[in-house]
Amino acid sequence: MAEAEGVNGLIEQVVERMLPLYCLEVSDSPAGIGPTLPHHRRVIEAFDYLRAALLPGGSSPEAIQPELLGLFLQERLARAYRLLTVEIARALPLRWLGAYARQELEQGRREVPVIPSAEVLAEAARITSALFSHLPGIREVLLTDITAAYNGDPAAMSYAEVMLTYPGVHAIASHRIAHELYQLDVPVVPRIISEYTHAQVGVDIHPGAKIGASFFIDHATGVVIGETSEVGDRVKLYQGVTLGARSFPLDEAGFPQKKMRRHPRLEDDVIVYSNASILGPITVGAGSEVLANVMLTSSRPP
Repeated sequence: MAEAEGVNGLIEQVVERMLPLYCLEVSDSPAGIGPTLPHHRRVIEAFDYLRAALLPGGSSPEAIQPELLGLFLQERLARAYRLLTVEIARALPLRWLGAYARQELEQGRREVPVIPSAEVLAEAARITSALFSHLPGIREVLLTDITAAYNGDPAAMSYAEVMLTYPGVHAIASHRIAHELYQLDVPVVPRIISEYTHAQVGVDIHPGAKIGASFFIDHATGVVIGETSEVGDRVKLYQGVTLGARSFPLDEAGFPQKKMRRHPRLEDDVIVYSNASILGPITVGAGSEVLANVMLTSSRPP
């Protein structure tokens, strides 16, 4: 009994010391855990429903029966829509708060205006609807990615094998969803999706990267593609490839400059072999091959 009381007393002391280290207010700060933050598990649940709709093979018996496929898609998309709208609404205040935090540092402002919840919910619904309107196009380009994987790997014996087992295909499917949300200026949620996929298949693609059709990552593990990378059509990467930045220029306040181009552009029909690193805002011309273990820091013509 005395031991239990001692433990409880210790925990109470620790909690008392820890509480000042958490911020429950609506703010974008290292201590922030406020009510506007998206729920990680629910974002992933919504993403799983979207992925099942885009790549239904193997996800449910209903998906392989023609008379039930429409119902399967409606059910998965309806669940995804409800979950995603709520989580986008929770994330949207961060769209403004990040900019506010920088202004506050520069100008010393302290007041935080309240963002009307009705406006946030309306914007979240608009964004989710815009994402869903692009899903047919995402499915269409994913079919080119699956075809590129099948045609680009002599070990692939069927399209089913590619869809069910190739980590590069799942990485690009995830990215194409996350990229649409990034384009719609949704904070945090695209990164939750991309980092979840990173943990699952070992491919780290920032949602901001622009990637063309018929994209294939062979073996996939260890590939890194930075935020401002641009990849053309029919590009093939092997394992361990990095499309990265060389340095991070700072702004007047001493923070890394955001949204400026700092990653490579690969034009159409480029092949990059294993463990090559292509660094900085350079261009690799169409039809080029970058050999294994190369570090490339200057542009190359087609």
